[in-house]
Amino acid sequence: MTRKIFIKTYGCQMNAYDSARMADVMAPHGYAVADSADDADMVVLNTCHIREKAAEKVYSELGRLRVMKRERASEGRQMIIAVAGCVAQAEGEEMQRRSDAVDIVVGPQVYHRLPELVAKLGHGRRVLDTDFPTVDKFDSMPQTTRVDGPTAFLTVQEGCDKFCTFCVVPYTRGSEYSRSVVQIENEARHLVDLGVREISLLGQNVNAFHGVGPDGEVWGLGRLIRYLARIPGLYRLRYTTSHPRDMDDDLIAAHADEEKLMPQLHLPVQSGSDMVLDAMNRGHTGDDYRRLIERIRAARPDIMFSSDFIVGFPGETDADFEATMGLVREIGFAQSFSFKYSSRPGTPAAAARKQIAEDVKAARLQRLQELLNEQEAHYLRASVGLEVDILLEKPGRFEGQMIGRSPYLQPVHVVAPGYAIGDVARVRITTVMSHSLGADLVSSFAPAAVAI
Repeated sequence: MTRKIFIKTYGCQMNAYDSARMADVMAPHGYAVADSADDADMVVLNTCHIREKAAEKVYSELGRLRVMKRERASEGRQMIIAVAGCVAQAEGEEMQRRSDAVDIVVGPQVYHRLPELVAKLGHGRRVLDTDFPTVDKFDSMPQTTRVDGPTAFLTVQEGCDKFCTFCVVPYTRGSEYSRSVVQIENEARHLVDLGVREISLLGQNVNAFHGVGPDGEVWGLGRLIRYLARIPGLYRLRYTTSHPRDMDDDLIAAHADEEKLMPQLHLPVQSGSDMVLDAMNRGHTGDDYRRLIERIRAARPDIMFSSDFIVGFPGETDADFEATMGLVREIGFAQSFSFKYSSRPGTPAAAARKQIAEDVKAARLQRLQELLNEQEAHYLRASVGLEVDILLEKPGRFEGQMIGRSPYLQPVHVVAPGYAIGDVARVRITTVMSHSLGADLVSSFAPAAVAI
């Protein structure tokens, strides 16, 4: 009997990867993927603890699902509700106490046990598993059977040892762990066999990757990228999210040497103030970050950067905030993500004195976002006239139109008769839209040659 599972994903790309793998784990046990909770026998909320009020959003969704579950029960039908991810790891017992609708709570390190946890469910019995097992969960999962288009994420590293004072990741994902190169290569080749042409390597601190290679030596991310680039049919490689402290010489050199590594890098700095960076326990100064940007640009002059920023961190003064604005103006970012500081229970910053008033945080965030939006618009305008290769990812709104991504991760709209999803087209950028670009084909149908 085929049953259906619906997985709602909150937060980061790694959660999206984990959700796909949970579906893979459940497939051999008779669960097909549903489009919505309304059509599902099992619902999984894969949660994120990074953003403000993350847990409350989950409880709100659980309230809606609780009503649905009761309606199903009155009709004699079962509905299993599971909560996974970082909120589950941090607040699992509290979650089960607050919501009697939750059958299963499973942490991000043990979701490969989901079929086993479902089997344990009995009348009136609920299950919680938030262990940090020594057994590699990736060894316990089947190969994925489906992909969504020509791009895919591939987790190569998990966890974090940095202990930034605002972040819960070390507590919910555990210490840094890297998969073996052989394991990563096998998954990458399988994804390419399924039609994937671009792979983004994922990790909480992906450039801290230190996996064992086929030669028995410990490899860094730069060496892993060069190795994966040899896979036939794989056109592009990216990686996210990086920490400035882990950008070593070999990885920087890979940006100069490896054509398949795209010239776009997400490198969070969080603040331009040395005082705030020290309070955050980031382990670098504003000038350290500037020098690192210079080294990467020297290796790959056409590279574009994106970053993360937190405003209103405890103790942040007007001068500290202006230091952040100054760093942004000096470096220039093609895209960025900025947030008001919000405390995460259990982190050192949550107990810090000198919490910043909400209106001050809001005003600072507005100013920063205005500057970041201006810079994004500048980079889009500067793209007009450029010839670039775009990987076509999906149909556009109009007949014959397709949408792809430039090497710089910018969405590009183009009318491309004869092309198919997964092809690489050579285009000339002609127009700028609010957060994307328009382009014309440089020539008629002829997918751009990609070295393999």
